[in-house]
Amino acid sequence: MSRLNILVVEDEDAIRGMLLMVLEQAGFKSIAAVDAEDAQKVLDDLSPDLILLDWMLPGISGVEWARRLKKEPVYRDLPIILLTARGEEEDKVRGLEIGADDYITKPFSPKELVARIRAVLRRSGKIQGLAQIALGDLILDTEQHRLSIGDKQLEVSPTEFRLMQFFMTHPDKVYSRTQLLDQVWGRSVYIEERTIDVHIRRLRKILGEHGREDLVQTVRGFGYRFSLME
Repeated sequence: MSRLNILVVEDEDAIRGMLLMVLEQAGFKSIAAVDAEDAQKVLDDLSPDLILLDWMLPGISGVEWARRLKKEPVYRDLPIILLTARGEEEDKVRGLEIGADDYITKPFSPKELVARIRAVLRRSGKIQGLAQIALGDLILDTEQHRLSIGDKQLEVSPTEFRLMQFFMTHPDKVYSRTQLLDQVWGRSVYIEERTIDVHIRRLRKILGEHGREDLVQTVRGFGYRFSLME
């Protein structure tokens, strides 16, 4: 299955470029539009999985275009996240009332943006059942049980594969050893917490052969975090 595709509608060049870069690093495909008219042309040829939409656009505003989209049955379930400098509560309420799925106030961090996108995609059911999980050039194929960086396949054990699958579907969040044991091994299985450390070391060694050992980060006094962001 191909990577999820996000339509970015933003008229400011610098912000649009930043958004495209962040999405690519997070493993998404993306396409850009500079205004609502341009975005509508994209929709005529492409069915994105989510729209990142700036509130203030030249011509038809982002919030007005979102309102129109949500009235059309074909686009009613298409997730929309509004990006705006507006921070007033009444503006947030208006954005949600017209059908937007979330609302992010500028300025925001790349981590927050990616987390919000993934949360909306999970709620809409688009992340569930993905055969491939891609973060940058790191690809995990759940059907073929393969983990690769670019065109190079990594040799990992079934346990390490499950651990990477959990990490890649829950990036940028810290998990304790107990939480990882529950999520990856299951609560019905008794395994010592130090087992986690052993598998983490193995994963780092394998990733380190490709210069990626820093993807799995130790959070002293708590546990581990998987992140592509520095």
